[in-house]
Amino acid sequence: MGDETDIKRAKGTGSKFAYETIRDEILSLTLAPGALLDETALADRFGMSRSPVREALIRLAGEDLVVMLANRSTIVAPIDVTSFPKYVEALDIAQRMNTRLAAELRSDADLKAIAKRQRAFEAAVKTGKHLAMSEANKQFHMAIADAGKNPYLSGFYQRLLDQGRRMLHLHFQYLERTHDGYLLTDEHADMLDAIRARDIPRADALAHAHTRQFRDNFIAFMQENYSATMPLATPQAAE
Repeated sequence: MGDETDIKRAKGTGSKFAYETIRDEILSLTLAPGALLDETALADRFGMSRSPVREALIRLAGEDLVVMLANRSTIVAPIDVTSFPKYVEALDIAQRMNTRLAAELRSDADLKAIAKRQRAFEAAVKTGKHLAMSEANKQFHMAIADAGKNPYLSGFYQRLLDQGRRMLHLHFQYLERTHDGYLLTDEHADMLDAIRARDIPRADALAHAHTRQFRDNFIAFMQENYSATMPLATPQAAE
């Protein structure tokens, strides 16, 4: 796996370009949690004044990707492992409810949209680029949420998916090392099949298992790599 900051996108100017570049580097962990973001250095790097950089950082702070400290410094938001059990609990509820609703309420157009996102995810997995994979994963699950026709649950779900993208990056690393990457595409395909069949109990069970797979692999990754410096307990909320 190489540096993923080379993902192609149309270059913009001003705060939008700074926002997209810094966001991608945070999500791909090129910028490590806790890293200092110096406005002057970023402005020099992007060839712009500090004002658009500041605007980009404010936008990222609104997405909980950076933290603006009282001393006017800005850092990449830490990944709070101690809150992971609560995060997984919320993700499990949101994932199950949106998937259940999709199985109940989906239209033929919804099925086509979900299937399109599933194909895009499979293509992203083949590239091996985690940033593309996490974006495609989010779009797949949001297509399911859209099929559920509840904008409140959908909005809550989207925020959780956004907050979890850096953890998902580590999850992908674990799957690649253990050669279990097929689980990602297979589980998505099974969820689509259950939604297509309007099988609400199966859709619920698959969504729950999907959350547990993410939880278990993330914890396994952290225990392998950080157990010497960070105590980790297996969360029970999503059992």
